[in-house]
Amino acid sequence: MIVVLIRLVFVWFAQGLQRPAAPAAPTAVPLVRDPVCGTYVVPSSALSAGSGGATRFFCSEDCRRAYLEPPRQIAR
Repeated sequence: MIVVLIRLVFVWFAQGLQRPAAPAAPTAVPLVRDPVCGTYVVPSSALSAGSGGATRFFCSEDCRRAYLEPPRQIAR
């Protein structure tokens, strides 16, 4: 009887040591703001225009087009 209890305690203790590790926390991704509509986007999956430090990132083709179009003159 004592042997059975010792084995049960050992099994219970051994199972406690084999708990799965907690999943790693996801890493943060820096976001950039679309200069037209203000939406935050992930640079690696966003549309872009420009180069180097002057690169702008956009959420959609419409926002990129609106940014690249020259301003329209108001007819008087």
